Amino acid sequence: MSRWNVADVMTIGAISVREDTPFKEIVDLLEAHAINAVPVVDGSDRVVGVVSSADLVPKIEFAGDGDQPRSFEGRHTRQARGKAQATAAGELMNAPAVTVTSTTSLVAAARAMEHDELKRLPVVDGSGRLIGMVTRRDLLKVFLRTDADIRREIVDEALKGVAGVQRSQLRVEVDDGVVTLLGEVEHGSLVPALIHRIERVDGVVDVVSHLSPA
Repeated sequence: MSRWNVADVMTIGAISVREDTPFKEIVDLLEAHAINAVPVVDGSDRVVGVVSSADLVPKIEFAGDGDQPRSFEGRHTRQARGKAQATAAGELMNAPAVTVTSTTSLVAAARAMEHDELKRLPVVDGSGRLIGMVTRRDLLKVFLRTDADIRREIVDEALKGVAGVQRSQLRVEVDDGVVTLLGEVEHGSLVPALIHRIERVDGVVDVVSHLSPA
């Protein structure tokens, strides 16, 4: 089965900053474009880090506190205190950046976002140059596939060549992404694996089985 990847949902092109971009300019960019993070690129447009609003807030949190750590502070607090003294992107950014390519699967992109608690990821080419961005909202575009398109992929690809399953013995219905399977399979033990296979079709919300053994 063909799977959707980042290229199918990403935004081509992206706002970026250089390592010497001033603090205030970063804030202006985030506000002007209604985004919460911006990639930092070098002179060749290669992504070297990311600055998020979370990296800017310590400037408020530790205002007037100085840069000397307290003995009771944990590592995270010490890092935040250090960023409170930063004045440019190179000092503020998180590096190395978590990135994806246009051929990264949506599953892999979603897992990267979840693992690192990120809402958006820079998309890079084979040389690490910035070519776009993908957000959590972008990933949800897969659920905009039409029911007819989802059904076509299930019937023509997902069910093709599955041992013990005769497509002529099955009826597939799709309503708002929910797939209902009706008919017979050779053995009841085939049902869980068949459901799992169909759940992997992009855009499927749920699978309801009314299958019975022949």
